[in-house]
Amino acid sequence: NRVDSHIYQNYFVPPNYESMIGKVIAYGDNRQHAIARMRIALSEMVLERIRTNIPLHQELLLDESFLRGGTSIHFLEERLAKRGKG
Repeated sequence: NRVDSHIYQNYFVPPNYESMIGKVIAYGDNRQHAIARMRIALSEMVLERIRTNIPLHQELLLDESFLRGGTSIHFLEERLAKRGKG
């Protein structure tokens, strides 16, 4: 796995911060292995006093459509729209 970020312990995130303060990249011998590694990486991620989209990504990594593969670029948009209706 790889984490790219400019933040560090006790870093002050300005009120108008860039929405992407970091990214996590997972890889594996196959898709299932990469997904498993990403689940672990996200479960170990600790960011305090800032809202992140880590819970959303953890939810997506459990989604049957995503796990089957073949989702389109509209997958997230459609999933969030369904979530808003429920």
